[in-house]
Amino acid sequence: MRLPGSSSRLTLALCLSALAVSPAARAQGTAKPGGEMVLLAYSGVFKDNYSQVVIQPFSQASGVAVQYTDPGLGGSAQMLGTLRAQKADPQVDVVIMDASTAAAACAEGLVEPLTPEALPVLNELDEQARKAGNGCGPAVTYDHLTLIYDAGKVKPAPTRWMDLARPEAKGKSSLSAPPDIQGMALTAILAQSASGDWKNIGAAIPLLKQIVPNVQTFQPSPDAYSMVLSGQIEYGTGWNARSQLYHDQSNGRLGAVIPEEGTAFQINTINIVKGAKHREQAMAFVSHALSAAPQAAFTDRMFYGPTNAQAQKDAKAIGRTALAPEYRSRIVPVDWLEAVKLRDNWNQRWRREVMTAATR
Repeated sequence: MRLPGSSSRLTLALCLSALAVSPAARAQGTAKPGGEMVLLAYSGVFKDNYSQVVIQPFSQASGVAVQYTDPGLGGSAQMLGTLRAQKADPQVDVVIMDASTAAAACAEGLVEPLTPEALPVLNELDEQARKAGNGCGPAVTYDHLTLIYDAGKVKPAPTRWMDLARPEAKGKSSLSAPPDIQGMALTAILAQSASGDWKNIGAAIPLLKQIVPNVQTFQPSPDAYSMVLSGQIEYGTGWNARSQLYHDQSNGRLGAVIPEEGTAFQINTINIVKGAKHREQAMAFVSHALSAAPQAAFTDRMFYGPTNAQAQKDAKAIGRTALAPEYRSRIVPVDWLEAVKLRDNWNQRWRREVMTAATR
């Protein structure tokens, strides 16, 4: 998958979502004007774009004031800590977090189970999205692993993960090792490619050992995108949403591909906090966030794959995600609830067998 150029993509969808709450949200019931709620979700460019494309149209249509809080650099793990600390007196109404962390929150009773009877918009989601919450909140966005590279220096462009083992990549690449989710995803992809079983780390290790002698760092700082754009490295791993965003911002210098061996989803779920103080507003917001127009608008703004089946047809930028028809066959069916159980073992084997193969 070579990144095409982009243009202004979301005007129509944004205008439509600003004018009206979705049919599913109307079925749920619009929140009372003058109400408020608190959303806990990711910081940085996610916060900036989600606020503009999803939250502002919701507030304009419903009259609900949404306070957006974020965990800073702490990510989903910090969000889970916040929910645990506030269990007796929740200060958050809705939380967006990754699926594996959300599963822990669901198991601990920190977020609510959701059903199509209570939230009809769930019927609009694809099957994977409905299952992602393990009985609680469904998937709200799909992201996927990409191979990123310096398009000004790397020619021809890489097409396979094993291109990271090219002699010319010596000392010019970065990898994030397990327990980082990117390292887990790459391991699963290579295992699937080599054996047909994403859980078979034994099949992935020989391939990883071919790649790691070229690695400059296993802890890209501040991240691989910045290191590519600053000229520190020429190859790395990234998530599609940010890869595409930085591709556009850099006028194409940062390239990204879905390699032939495949990719894996990183799934974010949206959940209503158990005991939320503004539950009516929270239900209305979740219904809006999962409906087709806001989902398509956010895909067109930031290239996350939508979980609403209609939005998967409507989003103009769907071709720049793994949900494009020509790339769906490359999606490795990683079950992150199962992957969490493998994390410690994979972490140990990486350090014992993979990282020791890297030259220092």
